[in-house]
Amino acid sequence: MKYSNKTILRFYQLLGKIFYAAAAVDKTVRKEEMTALRESVKAHWLAFDDTFDEFETDSAYQIEIVFDWLTDKHPDPGKAIHSLQVFKEKYPDLFTEKVKVMIMKTASAISSSFSAKNKSELVFLSRLERALEETDFHKTLVL
Repeated sequence: MKYSNKTILRFYQLLGKIFYAAAAVDKTVRKEEMTALRESVKAHWLAFDDTFDEFETDSAYQIEIVFDWLTDKHPDPGKAIHSLQVFKEKYPDLFTEKVKVMIMKTASAISSSFSAKNKSELVFLSRLERALEETDFHKTLVL
């Protein structure tokens, strides 16, 4: 299914929120985590599709823009998984196996970029993986 540029833009903004949560779940966003995000965007997400924002910039850069904005604002990273579930329920075809693998690889790279993954990061990654694999949003609310 082909989605509008607006939907793809919102998808990338959601990913920025998810990847921010992967970095901030331990209450600190480190420089190494920001570097890991930028490397992943360049290596994987820029080639994902050919959509552009209103400034003719590749839409995938929305991941970095939202990540940076959230890093400045310090919101609760705990709400990111719920946002993913809601978006995934509305646009399930966007979440192909390839996309799910790319999301997990990016989140994992961010989490392991500074030292080893700590307990809060491991729990977040587990919740993220479960949310990506879950086919019915309401099942995950029971947790």
